[in-house]
Amino acid sequence: MEVLRLGAIGLFTCLVLLATLPVFTGLYQFLLVAVSLFRTHLERAGQDLPRVSILIPAWNEDAVVAVTIERLMSLDYPLDRLRIYVIDDGSSDETPHIVIEKAKCYPDNVIHIRRVAGGEGKAHTLNYGLDTLWKSEWTQAVLIMDADVIYTRDSLRQMARHLVDPEIGAVTAYIKEGSADPNLIQRFITFEYITATGASRRAQNVLGFLACLSGGAQLHSRENLMDIGGKIFDDTLAEDTFTTFRTQLKGRKAIFEPNAIVYAEEPCDLDMLWKQRLRWARGNVQITQVFRRLWFNKRAHPTLGSPSMAALWFSIFLMPVFQITATTGLLVLYLIDKELSWTLFQLFWISAALVYMQVTLTSFVVDAESAVKSWAEGFLFPGLVSLSVIVFSLVPGLADALSAALGLRSESWVSICSVLLLYSWNSLSMLVAWSAKEVEKAGWQRTSSVLLLVAGYGPFLCAVTFASYIKEWQGAARTWDKTVKTGKVS
Repeated sequence: MEVLRLGAIGLFTCLVLLATLPVFTGLYQFLLVAVSLFRTHLERAGQDLPRVSILIPAWNEDAVVAVTIERLMSLDYPLDRLRIYVIDDGSSDETPHIVIEKAKCYPDNVIHIRRVAGGEGKAHTLNYGLDTLWKSEWTQAVLIMDADVIYTRDSLRQMARHLVDPEIGAVTAYIKEGSADPNLIQRFITFEYITATGASRRAQNVLGFLACLSGGAQLHSRENLMDIGGKIFDDTLAEDTFTTFRTQLKGRKAIFEPNAIVYAEEPCDLDMLWKQRLRWARGNVQITQVFRRLWFNKRAHPTLGSPSMAALWFSIFLMPVFQITATTGLLVLYLIDKELSWTLFQLFWISAALVYMQVTLTSFVVDAESAVKSWAEGFLFPGLVSLSVIVFSLVPGLADALSAALGLRSESWVSICSVLLLYSWNSLSMLVAWSAKEVEKAGWQRTSSVLLLVAGYGPFLCAVTFASYIKEWQGAARTWDKTVKTGKVS
């Protein structure tokens, strides 16, 4: 029996320790941000500006498309080397009329292409536009963007300079949440983008790979697109990530240009955010399956197949699994060895707290503008319960002092239930975060916000990822839920 007990202790201790992988992967990435200052690719960039065709897939975008075109026409880029193709995907609103009027104002630069059979998704719409581009030799580079994305004046020039190097196949920009008056959810997204885009992609530049070109800001050389077949892969919900992987597997590099800043309007409610992120997460499930021979296989690709890439990818892709293994390990150990379970619980949260503080502080260095706008949401990112757990873990004896103040014995039912609740919180937080979305749909906005703050924005993203497993396992239809844009970007 003792052998079985020791074996169980070893197994479930490993499950808890496994859950720290995303924590230390985050630390690894953010330490590399400092190194990225010396890995800019600028030494191989140049001033030659390619002829760029901009593809804008548009379906019912009358609230934003006019401003987007005007901002593109004011870029610091020679207009004789710029063409804007708006691929109207069977819009039923004023989108075609607006674009046609803009084409009259800028006849040499703006082209309206009507696709009658619309509604099949972004990739199909882009391919319709690419078929038009390849009929002539004018296009030297293609910028793929979304109809609501606003490019800062020098952003395209910042991206295009890298294509002078023939080893570079694609460049992506730093997309930031740009709503003029962001609400709570949009401020959470603002902070998320500092870490997931501004910092993470800097680290990926250092490591020599890119996990994903931003769908709303990706510049490709003509040669790169032709090498991957002249089309965007359309049998997926993550066409941008597929394009990123195929670019690198064909031998060219994809890089992130942090100085090319663009702004987009992100979802303003949890239901819309859930649909958007579920599409992204399901796409990542598809990517993981299609490229399964790539993982931990440097023969398949020296950087995409590296342990670093696998650690970064699976620390996010398997985050819900890690949360559940932590809960399982702690609960079982509580029955076997209470002291060990509490020690592991504290070590887990102390590690998470130290990395969390380092990530938050680094965010002000990476993007002070966004960090100032969303500092409170950055602080609340893990949720109020997790923040409380962090405090109890960092301050030894605080839990005992609180129990004593409340007159609770360590063996009382209240104390036992409290410990079990804390051990289960990694998993329960996902459920509470999901319920915030459901409560919002019922019309209880304030209650929804409270639940989100209690559970945390991070657990909400984990809940989305868990839902993506289920949707893909069920073989759910790969429908494209459009994110509604209102023109809030300032």
